[in-house]
Amino acid sequence: MSNDSQGSVCPTASHLSHSPDSYSDDPLSLSPPDELVQAGWSKCWSRRENRPYYFNRFTNQSLWEVPVLGQHDVISDPLGLNAAPAEGGDSNLGNGQRKRRSSEEQGGGPNSFKPKDAPSAGERTLTRSVCYQVEPTTPISPSTPGVKPWSSAPEDKQAQIYWDLDVQTNAVIREQAPASHHLPPHPEIELQRAQLVTKLRQHYHELCHQREGIDPPRESFNRWLLERKVIDKGHDPLLPSDCDPVISPSMFREVMNDIPIRLSRIKYKEEARKLLFKYAEAAKKMIDSRNASPESRKVVKWNAEDTMNWLRRDHSASKEDYMDRLEHLRQQCGPHVAAVAKDSVEGICSKIYQLSAEYSRRLRQTHLSLLQDPPTEACASPPQSRLVYCYPVRLAIPSPALPRVELHFENDMACLRFRGEMVKVNRGHFSKLELLYRYSCIDDPRFDKFLSRVWCLLKRYQVMFGSGANEGSGLQGALPVSVFETLNRQFGVSFECFASPLNCYFKQFCSAFPDTDGFFGSRGPFLSFCPVSGSFEANPPFCEELMDAMVTHFEDLLDQSSEPLSFIVFVPEWRDPVTPALTRMEASRFLRHQLSIPAYEHEYRSGSQHICKRDEMYYRAVHGTAVLFLQNDAGFVKWAPTPERLAELTAAYRASSTRTSSLSSPGPAHISPGDRDSAPKTSDRTQSRLWSPHP
Repeated sequence: MSNDSQGSVCPTASHLSHSPDSYSDDPLSLSPPDELVQAGWSKCWSRRENRPYYFNRFTNQSLWEVPVLGQHDVISDPLGLNAAPAEGGDSNLGNGQRKRRSSEEQGGGPNSFKPKDAPSAGERTLTRSVCYQVEPTTPISPSTPGVKPWSSAPEDKQAQIYWDLDVQTNAVIREQAPASHHLPPHPEIELQRAQLVTKLRQHYHELCHQREGIDPPRESFNRWLLERKVIDKGHDPLLPSDCDPVISPSMFREVMNDIPIRLSRIKYKEEARKLLFKYAEAAKKMIDSRNASPESRKVVKWNAEDTMNWLRRDHSASKEDYMDRLEHLRQQCGPHVAAVAKDSVEGICSKIYQLSAEYSRRLRQTHLSLLQDPPTEACASPPQSRLVYCYPVRLAIPSPALPRVELHFENDMACLRFRGEMVKVNRGHFSKLELLYRYSCIDDPRFDKFLSRVWCLLKRYQVMFGSGANEGSGLQGALPVSVFETLNRQFGVSFECFASPLNCYFKQFCSAFPDTDGFFGSRGPFLSFCPVSGSFEANPPFCEELMDAMVTHFEDLLDQSSEPLSFIVFVPEWRDPVTPALTRMEASRFLRHQLSIPAYEHEYRSGSQHICKRDEMYYRAVHGTAVLFLQNDAGFVKWAPTPERLAELTAAYRASSTRTSSLSSPGPAHISPGDRDSAPKTSDRTQSRLWSPHP
């Protein structure tokens, strides 16, 4: 059958526009069986022939009869998930198909919208910008005959899949024009950005050493990037360049917390004794070398000398005695030490920001010179009124020709190299990126730019995380698979508010970088995302400023929409002192229920899951997690946290945590429960944040 018979657009729920009164939970009457949908088939209506036909969005194939599955189509199914099962049950079904059927048998899955009318021919052009399924082209897969294969090793049938890209989104947004202020990613620019960010990290390290004699607080630079981007109005996707205030509260707070010395959790009495002596000595030395007031000098010197004399006299004190004495010393000396260090620490924060702004301007100029048609300042597009299912962010500026990126495989790792700089990702996540790219990208049907864009994506996150051992992995952690499955089945969750193409469970999500991530399904940063309806999971990075801005955004969205809207939020249960974000959510009029998952009794998926070993994929949380259900009235009616649903969510956490009964978390996770309080209470939140196993 010729493609000319496509007289009408396939009425699939994934790309139709909607009006507010077109919501319905009824399934589409023209939907084919789920196995065919998963393989790319849609049931359409031919106006010319006045009868239905089947169309495959991956292969452009059209059939009058019901398609028959049974062979492994390398284009529509590169992982072989949709091959027909052997007789006798589901034993040979792929992981994705098993999960889909299991979910259906239990009556779960997100509800779909039923449009009143399919879009007319005049609407097709605009609809195509929302979903590429309208007039599909045939992308060249890595395994397409005649093309060099990207994977030649047999698939590991025992490997666990940490995502389900078959879930259809129920998120509805107002249609938006393509983003005009983001420049398309380019390996040359990404390489320069990596060099400049590394240089900025080094400047931060040197300033902390030169001015305060300390190492930078662990991960403080990463959290500075997060905190700055909450308020940054600059153009660079990573480097802050237009922030008010210039002094970062996050960086200032964390550097000040390590002055005069960095405090750490201790397990033994001798460690506590040494820590107390070092603090007293450092405080006295600092107050002598700075321009302090006579009163400050007197208070700090007297308390430091009194502590040293006590240490010389008393050798029978317990660990608790030393810790109590340290806490008292900090209370007495801390304000005076902070006063003399304030100007210096503000100078560190200001200098780092100024360098970042300069690097950002330099990158922007170089990037514009690479574009064939540099963008001009355009007026902002008027707001659109049409409601559509959520689709990945699109860039208004076309991508230039991209340089060649080399690919080879080393055991289970895919290695991508550009100008001597290599980034790695395991085979499973490489295949995942290919699928996300196929679902989301509309400007590269032959995958000509795929490797270059994957290199840019991996390099961006590598640079954001830093190069230290386990550094940055906490910025990208995720919930266990069993919890995601329950959220989808019981609460209709189909969208993640804080994720990345590397750690997402669903194929639609919000992430930090719209320029690199949009080609792989991202809707862009959550604070710029304004859904009208849908059920969402939010597991934000543990940056207090970002979490506080997130709560403000939740309140605004829930207040403005009368359609079903639900956010299930996972945040650390910091109580000493409590974080503003947690306090605000607990007092919110939209709070419907709250769960508390105890510390050491649940796990998270590693932020380095795309490169780590399989036995390092999960680790235990070293602090409690608060799960809060924020819903408007319609969302509460549709996805209410009933006792039965909550019981299944709790059971999903229990099921996942049994895997880690013999595992330990990185760093301080080795601390036994009895030693959790062996550090000054005033630094507990900072220490928990540094050691947090997920964002």
